[in-house]
Amino acid sequence: MTLRSIRNLTLLLGAALTSGCTVFPNPEPPRVMDLAVVRAVPAVGQPVMASLRVDTPYASEPLAGSRILAKPTPSEFRAYEGTRWRDTGPVVVRDTLVNSLRQSGAYTNVITDTNPAQAELTLVTELSGFHSRTPESGPEVVIELHLQMIHNRSRASLCTRTERVVEPASGTSVDQIVEAFGTAGSDLAARVIEWATRCDYPSRLRPSPETDQTRQP
Repeated sequence: MTLRSIRNLTLLLGAALTSGCTVFPNPEPPRVMDLAVVRAVPAVGQPVMASLRVDTPYASEPLAGSRILAKPTPSEFRAYEGTRWRDTGPVVVRDTLVNSLRQSGAYTNVITDTNPAQAELTLVTELSGFHSRTPESGPEVVIELHLQMIHNRSRASLCTRTERVVEPASGTSVDQIVEAFGTAGSDLAARVIEWATRCDYPSRLRPSPETDQTRQP
């Protein structure tokens, strides 16, 4: 290559960079997926007369990230290429629980930990499973969540539980895996609502069938 050719190439690269462009093609943006709730949330007959804050689940890496994960062996995680959750896994799970709890009418109000308002109860969780796997029985997804209901005034733990949902997938493609995640998320939300409404709450938070359902100040 001659000196003139090198000079011309340098000028071309400089012009491209100055204009905000690149001589290399940009990679295709990843697909962004959500944890869609696929089943209706049943209404709760006797709501807890208190506001509930749902904290974002604690999770360690790689579950704390936004990649859609597979676990081909007990000691290895892999990520599906070209796709991710719309937010981190813990936030996606938190939002699913919040939306389902609101639809159920299980509490007078349900907020997230990003809301500065005060609440009487807090749902604290740890996410230890949010991945797909392929055992001999076929592909499936796993969501495992440890739950603890805290009474904020006394800081007492009212009840604890670990929920583990295993949902078969119709195949190994990312769309089939995400679909299975949606079914598993619906199952998890229903289990959490049933468990949460059965906690040992103070009597003043439990409406009496013989009295008005509106909470007294």
